[in-house]
Amino acid sequence: MNLFFLQTLLDSSKIRDSLARAAQITAQSKENLWDILLKGGPLMIPLALLLVIAIFFFIERLMAINKASKVDENFMNIIRDHIVSGNVTAARSVAKNTNNAVARIIDKGIQRIGKPIESIERSMENVAKLELYKLEKNVSVLSVIGYIAPLFGFLGTIAGMFQLFYNIASTGEYSISNIAGGIYVKMISSASGLIIGIIAYVGYRYLNSQIDKTTNKMEAASGEFIDILQEPTH
Repeated sequence: MNLFFLQTLLDSSKIRDSLARAAQITAQSKENLWDILLKGGPLMIPLALLLVIAIFFFIERLMAINKASKVDENFMNIIRDHIVSGNVTAARSVAKNTNNAVARIIDKGIQRIGKPIESIERSMENVAKLELYKLEKNVSVLSVIGYIAPLFGFLGTIAGMFQLFYNIASTGEYSISNIAGGIYVKMISSASGLIIGIIAYVGYRYLNSQIDKTTNKMEAASGEFIDILQEPTH
């Protein structure tokens, strides 16, 4: 009976020690976000680099796509007026001095005026493909980051579990302090990898939607230009 109570007291003492350590950890856990991220381990460095690269390419591509897709509402009307009136030189000047994808496609079509419609369409299609390639340049980087960032997070999970079991094996204690270090690495790296992957994937999808809108503008302008060429001139 005495042995039972003695064992109970020892177990209670261990529980109190664990609770005291937990309270100490809780008291020390009032840290800022930076301190918490640092506990994610060395894998936070490549994850941070992936985030920086994703943000850089997203902003760079967004600016390039917006620049290429800006089209004056009166642009095609001006081109129509010049073409219909027979002033091809003025139409070429307007297209050449306008810096966007649609204008470059129309400029190529104006250069081919006098040739068969099929030849003009092919020339414009070639320019459109080149413009589309320029728009899509480096967008795939975001897709790659969206795929590999969670993998780095998963690698952090493995590292955290390794650290957890190593601490337990080396000390022989199942204390909260021993377990917490490995869980920090596991949870922080996993969460960071998933968040970065989601950010990169959302950015990738958004840029693709903007590229689709620009492509539609190019196709509409090309079709309108072909219609203009088939209108009677004055």
